[in-house]
Amino acid sequence: MDESQFKTLRELAKDGTLSQRDLSKRMGLSLGRVNYLVNALIEKGYIKAQRFKNSRNKIAYMYIITPKGFSAKVTQTYRFLQRKLEEYDRLRQEIETLRQENHEDQRNEIYKT
Repeated sequence: MDESQFKTLRELAKDGTLSQRDLSKRMGLSLGRVNYLVNALIEKGYIKAQRFKNSRNKIAYMYIITPKGFSAKVTQTYRFLQRKLEEYDRLRQEIETLRQENHEDQRNEIYKT
């Protein structure tokens, strides 16, 4: 599952009654891209689309996360958190190195004058 599919799955888990148009606005993606992502999630068996009549007297779809989709979401969330924690640790180390270098450069500048 790629990051776009993961984000789509997360949004649909929050609100399965979102239209694809609303989902595209929320995610900042084109409507065509969202349609592609939703269909890919349906093909993988992560969500099901169920028709219902919404309050505006239109037929709409409700997206239901399947047990397989829920399991994939949990797994992907764990992996995402692991990657972000590793990235955070690398950034923290880089920041500390830059601080030390800056401190040494400031000390060297003081001794030059």
